[in-house]
Amino acid sequence: MAGIVVVFDFDKTIIDCDSDNWVVDGLGATDLFNELLPTMPWNTLMDRMMKELHSQGKTIDDIVEVLKRTPIHPRIIPAIQSAKALGCDLRIVSDANLFFIKTILEHHGLTDSFSEINTNPGFVDEQGRLRIFPFHDFTKSSHGCSLCPPNMCKGVIIERIQASLAAEGKKKLIYLGDGVGDYCPSLKLTEGDYMMPRKNFPVWDLICRNPMLIKAKIHEWTDGEDMERILIQIIETISAAQMFSSSSDCKLQTISIAAFPQPLSVPH
Repeated sequence: MAGIVVVFDFDKTIIDCDSDNWVVDGLGATDLFNELLPTMPWNTLMDRMMKELHSQGKTIDDIVEVLKRTPIHPRIIPAIQSAKALGCDLRIVSDANLFFIKTILEHHGLTDSFSEINTNPGFVDEQGRLRIFPFHDFTKSSHGCSLCPPNMCKGVIIERIQASLAAEGKKKLIYLGDGVGDYCPSLKLTEGDYMMPRKNFPVWDLICRNPMLIKAKIHEWTDGEDMERILIQIIETISAAQMFSSSSDCKLQTISIAAFPQPLSVPH
């Protein structure tokens, strides 16, 4: 199953909340955040919030302790570990930030599970303050996508991943996400790929408006248990098909995929 790349969103996909809001709320800065929200871009606002919290005496350790309490469904970790153990290449494409993501992954022993993390830069400076910057510097140029926020087009990232995989030989992509920003990359997936939108979340709603625009097979999920079951079934189904196509052993024709969930059926 080395031919499978699984791409995860992070907020509300791997974890069950928005990490930015979780930290702001956890450190008691919600009112200031809401006051400043209409006045500046999101990444700029998060960088400003980290400055304000630092000036109030909040430390990196305080931020880390809040991040360690981030809610995550108990089946998400086994799902990631199983996909990795089955030989999949796991990657993250997220509009969170690198410090939050790496801290949470490390806390749950998942640091080595992912070969690549594409997200907004986040690092601790020499003053011990967390700095957060946009993935794409929109003050210098536009990424050119009207579907995505100015700081990140996940579709562009998926196209880069697809180009690198094409150079290595054909591989299947499985993409899991929940938000508006996950819609653009879903449009980049091909017929051999799989899109796993979180049901009744924004990306699901967008896909339901016109599912024919998505070339990939669509399999929705609701929570961590659902995600684990469907993801592993997809991986095993792809693997079975790859084994069948590469082998002349007729016994492989008896492989059953009857238990595999049916693709999404949505109104046109």
